[in-house]
Amino acid sequence: MSGAPDARFTPAPADGVLPDGFFSTTNLPTYVKLAGGDWRRPRLPRMDCVIVRVADDLITTEPRRVRRGDKVAVGAAEDGSEGIYVHAEGFLGGTHSPNEFGFMQTEVSRERPVDYSVLAQLLGEEKQRGGKILWVIGPALVHARAREDMIWFIENGYCNALLGGNAVAVHDLEAAIFGTTLGMSSSGEGVEGGHALHMRAINAVRRAGSIEAAVRGGIAKSGIMHALVTRGVPYVLAGSIRDDGPLPDVIPDTLAAQDAMRAVTAVTTFAVFVATALHAIAVGNMLPAFVDSTVDEDVRPLTTVCVDQTEFVVNKLRDRGTHQAYGVVTNAQDFMHVLRFYVERWQQATPVPTPAQSSR
Repeated sequence: MSGAPDARFTPAPADGVLPDGFFSTTNLPTYVKLAGGDWRRPRLPRMDCVIVRVADDLITTEPRRVRRGDKVAVGAAEDGSEGIYVHAEGFLGGTHSPNEFGFMQTEVSRERPVDYSVLAQLLGEEKQRGGKILWVIGPALVHARAREDMIWFIENGYCNALLGGNAVAVHDLEAAIFGTTLGMSSSGEGVEGGHALHMRAINAVRRAGSIEAAVRGGIAKSGIMHALVTRGVPYVLAGSIRDDGPLPDVIPDTLAAQDAMRAVTAVTTFAVFVATALHAIAVGNMLPAFVDSTVDEDVRPLTTVCVDQTEFVVNKLRDRGTHQAYGVVTNAQDFMHVLRFYVERWQQATPVPTPAQSSR
């Protein structure tokens, strides 16, 4: 690529308006050639964005954030012939599990057995290297009796951030306060006045002022949100037009919620999506296919696991560009139970690194 020209940049004609021929980003490692022959990887990578140059800094940004006069990268070619190169294959450099490439390239099928031992190994290694493990979950996880498993992953350091919507927090808090989810007991039977219990849970939290206040005040004494608060794990609850309440912590402004989620995905190094089609696709669109660090360091794949009862959700996620997603077609309860079992077994078989080893 030594003969490639320098990348071209054109000023944006107006706020939120891109110049003709702008380069539309992918979620793959992208390199931009600057004057002097320096190939640079833009910061904050994600698909469906543009590259803006600020002095010698390159930033991947949403079109809505572009301001008049910003220098936007232009060009359609991704082979370096216009100064921009997208590394579509072979970017598995650096340290990673030898199982990772084969694991992530497996086709999605409900008839294919899931190698939970490999998934547990990858999750455990990510925790050991100090990565940022993101979980994106839907309310079905709570209904499916996988709530205790999610709590275990949080309390044992396998969750560094959580994204979801109003519903998952509401149902978890209903379970914490009333012992039901959507008015049903843990045995799946309806209780008297159960249809209103999720609304009563919302009201109790709104009266407290926030989820954290409800936890600190002893209103919610257990559950996923309780674990997140007590362990200091950040979470973002994005609003929806169908939300009940919503809870006071839910962000109803779509763009504000996207910004809050983007702050989390920008540092994510491992992602698990469970039983949430819309949030999985949304977060998948924000994630790069690789772990981004310094421009001089080899990149490694950002392991992304998508779990749903139907192949449609997993295939849709991959069709929308998150091609690195590894699909698990099963229900939330089975996935969470089995994954926890294998992670616990991996922990028992894996020596805990000493401080000197972990700092290398």
